[in-house]
Amino acid sequence: METVKLKSPIDGSIHVERPVATDQAVNAAVERARAAQADWAKVPVAERASYMLKMLEALVAMSDEIVPELAWQMGRPVRYGGEFGGVKERTQYMVEIAERALAPVPASNPKDGFRRYVKKDPLGVVMVIAPWNYPYLTAVNTIVPALIAGSTVILKHAAQTLLVGERFAKAFEAAGLPKHVFQNLVLNHAQTEKLLGSGKIDHVNFTGSVAGGRAIEKAAAGTFMTLGLELGGKDPAYVLPDAKLDHAVANLVEGAFFNSGQCCCGIERVYVHEKIYDDFVEGFIAETKGYVLGNPLEQATTMGPMAQARFADFIREQKAEALRKGATAHMNTKAEGDKAGSPYLPAEVLTNVDHQMSVMREESFGPIVGIMKVRGDEEAIALMNDSPYGLTASIWTADTEHAVAIGDRVETGTVFMNRCDYLDPALVWTGVKDTGKGAALSQIGYDNLTRPKSYHLREVI
Repeated sequence: METVKLKSPIDGSIHVERPVATDQAVNAAVERARAAQADWAKVPVAERASYMLKMLEALVAMSDEIVPELAWQMGRPVRYGGEFGGVKERTQYMVEIAERALAPVPASNPKDGFRRYVKKDPLGVVMVIAPWNYPYLTAVNTIVPALIAGSTVILKHAAQTLLVGERFAKAFEAAGLPKHVFQNLVLNHAQTEKLLGSGKIDHVNFTGSVAGGRAIEKAAAGTFMTLGLELGGKDPAYVLPDAKLDHAVANLVEGAFFNSGQCCCGIERVYVHEKIYDDFVEGFIAETKGYVLGNPLEQATTMGPMAQARFADFIREQKAEALRKGATAHMNTKAEGDKAGSPYLPAEVLTNVDHQMSVMREESFGPIVGIMKVRGDEEAIALMNDSPYGLTASIWTADTEHAVAIGDRVETGTVFMNRCDYLDPALVWTGVKDTGKGAALSQIGYDNLTRPKSYHLREVI
């Protein structure tokens, strides 16, 4: 019997092992989802939404178990308390806007004798392929609005966070959700690709690597299912001379190193105006030195291990290449356990970097950041756009209109001013270029999880 083993980054032990679903079980699950969807779509929107709030309540009630469970699975320190703040905010907002977001849209030009409107029908069976880095937050982005919209959901969670899928299933069961409306499956890659190519899935949302996104598109080719793909990122920040320096430093350090840098919208490169460059770098280094690498089960730890040793080794390779090409490393911390093959990796700050280095152009997804001096807006914008990715970009200035003008020229899905590494559920979450396609959350998120159906009704007297 094939199984999936979850190797804990804390000590390398096998923390969880689960059997992979048989092909027969997968087919049965999809058939159950299809059958359940017809009745689920008949449930009023408000009632469907109420199940989401009950699920949320059940999930939060498990927090004492979930927080250390996350540390064992992917290494996030327990002091940060899981992901419940964001899960609450996103779920509650999507519930709040559900009825108006899913309401039929009347034609903008009324005509006597006609009723014309566009109804938003559920897509059918939605598959969510969720990642390990924010395993609850990323999954809830699609699970909640898809269910509220009237689709049924099949969740395939990352092998590194197998228990998250089980937690969602328990929470929905506690909420009394009708059977088979939500199902959690343990699948291997081949089964996932086969299922996507079967034509039995109506929409898939995938969060992960660019290579993974290409594999999803290839597997789904010819099925005409809709796709939501949030892939890689190399999110930049630009710090202008009028920025509040202490605020920028504190927030950008956290944006770069929280969750060991394993954030979709984490800061991976910083461009600083030459007028404040030296002061910024000095402050950034001092702030970074406050991070404590260690066992994520200990309250004193502010940076746990990366989810897998190979991810940490990739960062080590990026750093080594940058140093060979002339970069300067400022932390020079040789933490206990920091060696090739170990997931424990301290934060690193690099200067004297350029775009000939991998660390400034290729996604790192780890605790390393490069800081470059720039002469002004034109250079900063060119560098921010010199990337195959485009998820978020942050601009640090006291001038809002200036930030908007710069943001208009940056190739990105979200423009931040004086903040970073945050997802507002009232604003659409999307990306450009190799970061993928589709959109999550907000009104637009509902639009992407429904199918428009036009009604053109003529009254004949």
